[in-house]
Amino acid sequence: MNIKLVLKVLGRVELVVAASMVLPLACALLYGEDPSPFLYSMGIIACISLPLSFLPTKPSFFLREGFVTVGLIWLFTGVAGGLPFLFDGGGGFNTIWDCIFEASSGFTTTGATILTDIESLPQGILLWRAFTHWLGGMGILVLATALLPSMGVRSHYLAQAESPGPVFSKLVPKQSQTSKILYSIYFIMTAVEVALLKLAGMPFYDALVHAFSTAGTGGFSNRAASVGAYD
Repeated sequence: MNIKLVLKVLGRVELVVAASMVLPLACALLYGEDPSPFLYSMGIIACISLPLSFLPTKPSFFLREGFVTVGLIWLFTGVAGGLPFLFDGGGGFNTIWDCIFEASSGFTTTGATILTDIESLPQGILLWRAFTHWLGGMGILVLATALLPSMGVRSHYLAQAESPGPVFSKLVPKQSQTSKILYSIYFIMTAVEVALLKLAGMPFYDALVHAFSTAGTGGFSNRAASVGAYD
């Protein structure tokens, strides 16, 4: 087992999660909210992930390493994604387990929630909550395989380990190229949905939240009544 390379891949993926928090951080600043939940979260993730991502390793990565890496990534992504909820501390996030549950529900696009007073949360936190659906909708590992070739990892082993069925297939011979094609389509679909929701009368922020949520088929909304709030 090439555990150093497994940890290196884990560190790189968690850095992507930290970088993803730039969007809700910008949203918090735009609305004049406290940005510290995202700054603290990004700092903690970076302090742990940066040393891992620069571990000296041998390029020996096979299906066994793929399975271990997939398990660790999903476990630690839920924890990392829950940190902004923990540092915000409002809206019903009473324990760290509530925060991890909400983030894991987001990244897995399950859509279950512990919240009862959604609209009391800051705009930045609600955007991050919906953005976890968008990130998880295509799959964290699909995003990872688009970034892994620079580490010399056989990314198809990682994608194969996460594949839910016995048959694993790619659009093109290279898995990293397949991931980039899929994300291009996903990004365009999301942008089109934002535009259509805005044309239908939704405020831009609300359109962005609902596009992130529905593109990933999870359903996190910034309104307690979901789309019913728009009559």
